[in-house]
Amino acid sequence: MDLKSGYPFWAVKNGLLKTFPQLTRDHQSEVVVIGGGITGALIADELSRNGHHVVVLERRDVGWGSSAASTALLQYEIDTHMAELAKRYGEADAVLAYRACAEAIGELETLAAGLGDVDFERQQSLYYASMEEDVALLKEELALRLKHDFAADWLESETVLEEYGFVAPGAILTQLAAAVDPYRMAYQLFSRVVERGGEVYDRTQMQTMSPDEQGVTLTLANGAKLRCQYVVMAAGYESQAWLPDPVAINRSSYAFITDPLPPEALGKLRHTMVWESARPYLYMRTTGDGRLLVGGDDDDEDIPKRRDARVEEKARGLALKIETLWPKLDINPTFSWGGTFAETDDGLPFFGPHEAHGSRVHFAMAYGGNGISYSMIGAKLLRALIEGKHHPLAELFSFQRLKR
Repeated sequence: MDLKSGYPFWAVKNGLLKTFPQLTRDHQSEVVVIGGGITGALIADELSRNGHHVVVLERRDVGWGSSAASTALLQYEIDTHMAELAKRYGEADAVLAYRACAEAIGELETLAAGLGDVDFERQQSLYYASMEEDVALLKEELALRLKHDFAADWLESETVLEEYGFVAPGAILTQLAAAVDPYRMAYQLFSRVVERGGEVYDRTQMQTMSPDEQGVTLTLANGAKLRCQYVVMAAGYESQAWLPDPVAINRSSYAFITDPLPPEALGKLRHTMVWESARPYLYMRTTGDGRLLVGGDDDDEDIPKRRDARVEEKARGLALKIETLWPKLDINPTFSWGGTFAETDDGLPFFGPHEAHGSRVHFAMAYGGNGISYSMIGAKLLRALIEGKHHPLAELFSFQRLKR
C-alpha cells in the first residue's frame, strides 16, 4: 500500500536517521514483529526489555510508512465517547479502556524521558462543541468522566473565547494529553532493541506465513525462511490483508504544518491541543519549536493517486478553517501531506490472535485517533498473552468483541 502523499513533516525534519540490514539468510527467533513503525517499535521494546528475543521485519525503511505521516496526538480521550462505549459494552469496560489510555500517556512520557530528543511535551486537551446541539452530548460525556474520577472541566463559551481566542458553544478541558515525534521515537526504540540483542531488518518483506502447533514459519520475498514461536503483525493498515474479512474501514486524512509562530501569537494554544465534536473532526497542536500542526478533513478516498491530487486543496481548506476560528493567526502551510488511516466501528483497537491463524499469530491493530496510546497498551497486552498471563483488556480489545 502507498500510505502517504505529499511531504510529511517528520520525514522532512529528520531524514533517514539510520538504515538497518536486510535479512537474506534462514534464521530463527522467539518473536517476530512484522512492521517497523511506532506500533512495532513499542511492542519490540516492551518484549526485548522483558527478556524476549525479537526480530523485527520492515519492508520499507523504518518509520517510512504511516508513522511518518502521523500527527501524534497523545490523548486518553477516544474518538468514541466513553458514554457511547458504555451503552455498547457496559460502563465498566468503557471506563477500563479510557483509564488504560490515560495510563499510557504517563508510560509514554517515561519511555520518552529515557530516550531523549523525541519532542515529547505534555499538553492540555480542549475538546470543543462544534455546534450548539453538541453541548448536551459533551456535558453528558463530562458527567460520566467525572463520575469515574477523570479530571476535566467544563468551559462556557465566554471562557473559551477569553482564554483560547475563538468562538465555540462550550468545551471540555483536560490536563492529560501530550505530543511526540513518532518517527524519531520509533528509530530510538529500535536502536535500543538492537542494543539489547534484538534484531531489526528493513527492506525485508515477509511473503508467506505458516503457523503450526509449535510455532510459525515465515518465508521472505527473497526466499529465506524465518522460524519463530510467535508472530506479532504490526504492519499498520496493511495488516488487514492477512484477515479473511476487514475489521476497519480505510480512509484518508490530511494535515499541514506551519513555520514556527511567535509565542505571543499562539497564546495558550502553544501548550493546548484543540479538537472538535464534529465528525470528521478538525484538530491542531503545536510542536516543540512552536509550529502549528493542523489535521482533519478526512474523506473516504483510498486510491493513492487521487489522495495525492487532493493534498494541496485539503491543506488550503484546513488553513481557512483555522483562520476562520482565529482571524489574527497568519496561517501558511509550509509542508502538507495526506495519509491512509483506518477506523474501527467502535473506535477501539484489536490486539491478539485471530481464529484464521491460530494462537501463535497476534495482530496489533492500533487503529483510530489514539493509535500511539493504543500501541503502548497493546505492547503490554501482547506481552501478557505471549507469556500466558492475564491482561484486563485482552477480551475487550480482541476480535471476539465483534460477536458481542
